[in-house]
Amino acid sequence: MSVQSEKGRLAISVAICVAGLGAATCSALAQDGVLNSDAGAISKDRLAGVVSKEPDYSPWAGRNYPTKPLWGDTHLHSGASFDAGAAGATVGPRDAYRLARGEEITSSTGQQVRLSRPLDFLVVADHSDNMGFMPDLLSGKPEILANPKGRKWYDLIKSGKGDEAFVDMLKDLFQQQFPEEIMYVPGSRGYAATWENNIAAAEEFNDPGHFTAFIAYEWSAAPKGNNLHRNVIYRDGADKASQMEPIVTQPPFGSPDPTTLWAWMESYEEKTGGNLLAIAHNGNLSNGEMFPVIEAFGKKIDEEWITTRAKWEPLVEVSQTKGTSEAHPVLSPDDDFADFELWDWANLDVSAVKTPDMLPTEYAREALKNGLRMEQDTGTNPYKFGMIGSTDSHTGLSTAEESNFFGKISTGEPSKERLTSDFVRADEVATGIGIADWQVSASGRIAVWANENTRASIFDAMERKEVFGTTGPRMSVRLFGGWDFEPGDEQDRMLARTGYEKGVPMGGDLLPAPEGKSPTFLVAALKDSIGANLDRIQIIKGWVDANGETQERVYDVAVSDGRTIDPDGRCRTSVGSTVDIENATWKNTIGAGEMATVWEDPDFDPALRAFYYARVIEIPTPRWPAYDVKRYGNEAEPETLMTVTERAYSSPIWYTPLSSDG
Repeated sequence: MSVQSEKGRLAISVAICVAGLGAATCSALAQDGVLNSDAGAISKDRLAGVVSKEPDYSPWAGRNYPTKPLWGDTHLHSGASFDAGAAGATVGPRDAYRLARGEEITSSTGQQVRLSRPLDFLVVADHSDNMGFMPDLLSGKPEILANPKGRKWYDLIKSGKGDEAFVDMLKDLFQQQFPEEIMYVPGSRGYAATWENNIAAAEEFNDPGHFTAFIAYEWSAAPKGNNLHRNVIYRDGADKASQMEPIVTQPPFGSPDPTTLWAWMESYEEKTGGNLLAIAHNGNLSNGEMFPVIEAFGKKIDEEWITTRAKWEPLVEVSQTKGTSEAHPVLSPDDDFADFELWDWANLDVSAVKTPDMLPTEYAREALKNGLRMEQDTGTNPYKFGMIGSTDSHTGLSTAEESNFFGKISTGEPSKERLTSDFVRADEVATGIGIADWQVSASGRIAVWANENTRASIFDAMERKEVFGTTGPRMSVRLFGGWDFEPGDEQDRMLARTGYEKGVPMGGDLLPAPEGKSPTFLVAALKDSIGANLDRIQIIKGWVDANGETQERVYDVAVSDGRTIDPDGRCRTSVGSTVDIENATWKNTIGAGEMATVWEDPDFDPALRAFYYARVIEIPTPRWPAYDVKRYGNEAEPETLMTVTERAYSSPIWYTPLSSDG
């Protein structure tokens, strides 16, 4: 929505004369007939000849760009999700919204919880498969208990072994062995009631201008345990969202093939006139299936597949509780910060071990590079996506701060035992790979550069990819690309205005290259107001070289504490650390509170496709296990990670050669 400047300019009262023009001028205007003494106002047409209109005196007049990021979570599960309920979650959508907007609530384990600061928006995305199943299972519905599996899960949960029920239920679902006779599917009474309740909760808590509650669900495909989940976000309200129930993934009622989801989304928009987008799940547990380049589901990837994915999936989640998938050190050996919160052992249900050949089609940076090459071949880039973070918490609690982390599932909520507990027990899965609770990440957040806090404005910003993600903290990040940014622009008090006037924001496309020029980027970052200082800002560039091979390079473009950047574009000097693990604290005596710079690509070739995104690194801080040790007085396992370098990732800006067919 544009700033409503015209209305204010047209209703000009006599007070302007008194306060701004002076009594003599007012008298002259009255004698000249410009001032209408009866109405007490100056004629708009006559005033145009007295007061110059170009440029507007007010620096804010006509401003139609966003001025602050809106913070949210696009991936939260309530107790209505079957797996969340199996693990003991009792927090429903309404309490999830209450917590997000700043209220204190009671968690599933009876603990009081409150966020340090409210969120601006929240997406409760309960699984579409088996929606409504858990409340009936927990209540002991006879039809469910008559099934051996239903009885087993019920008994496990009632005996306090919800974590075992959680793993067993997921295994059956992802291996397509969930009992068909007790599966909750669209058209059933329990399914419909749950979907309508989720819609009603979002409508109840949606407060335009103050807090946005999106209608959404998670499409939870995981063929053979390989994670292909997507969160489906509605721009719409109940009038449209209630016309079609969500699509599911389990045969014979649905399919795990994403093309069926895209077809359903197309059908929804045609039927209702509404708008949808899908956010691809963190790809690190897909065992190489999230970002395919040759074939998908046994079929060769063709132009239709490429254009359809590009249409429906503008964003990718790169950081959440199950790790981060921005980059991997095997794929990016020259990236000193790539080894971060990695979950690279197996697939989602830990039924198949991960092998190195799977990594290139799991991680976001590699997908961005592969997308350039696919665009070069077909004219369309299926992986032209923005990057975000969100929690994927199955507790109904959107907690992403290290000092206030309530776990991935309800059995992992704060306790003296969780640092020595298992998220996945090795003896429960086929691979024998266990995952400890301490390996769960306190992450992440999405920030949206939207003009106003409404469904429409936030959705539109997500669709145009003017978003960035963080691993939890709320540092602000701006990135603009163009051809005319100059050193000194970063010092402009109205930096954003300069950015929009001279270039395009994150998520955009550079205009064609003027002859002899290299792209320039205006990038700025501001620390979280209650968080840690910043270590550095980096620009990550990816491109396709003249031989058709993908390449990447990391540039340090701004560093703190007077350190220098070497001629190769890297700062090899560490910022250091002030972390006091024993007391779970740190000091902001190193790093910088804010950074900004103008950077020009020193290696630009106008004939080669490329993308650029910003990564902002914080100084080291305590990881959530350090807070547990401090508060409970217990001990962590020796291998437990106790510090973290939080970060933010902007969405990329793309460059396409003028002569390109794409």
